[in-house]
Amino acid sequence: MPELSRFYGIIIAMYYDEHNPPHFHARYAGQDVSINIKILNVMEGKISSRALGLIIEWASQHRDELLKDWELARNNQPLKDIDPLG
Repeated sequence: MPELSRFYGIIIAMYYDEHNPPHFHARYAGQDVSINIKILNVMEGKISSRALGLIIEWASQHRDELLKDWELARNNQPLKDIDPLG
């Protein structure tokens, strides 16, 4: 699973050949969630509310880049790194 970004111990990644809707995965402290890129909601999994808030803040700032990476992944092309939450 290619890593797109890392900040405050949170790892953001995306799989190749994933199912719709467009989403990414976030891992933190042994927890894992899938986040819908378009509406920024948790599709699956659980994570602390503090980490989720940071993830949603980051994703809202980088939604266009996430959607571009989603298209790259669907076409089995290398994904682009995305700046961390700063």
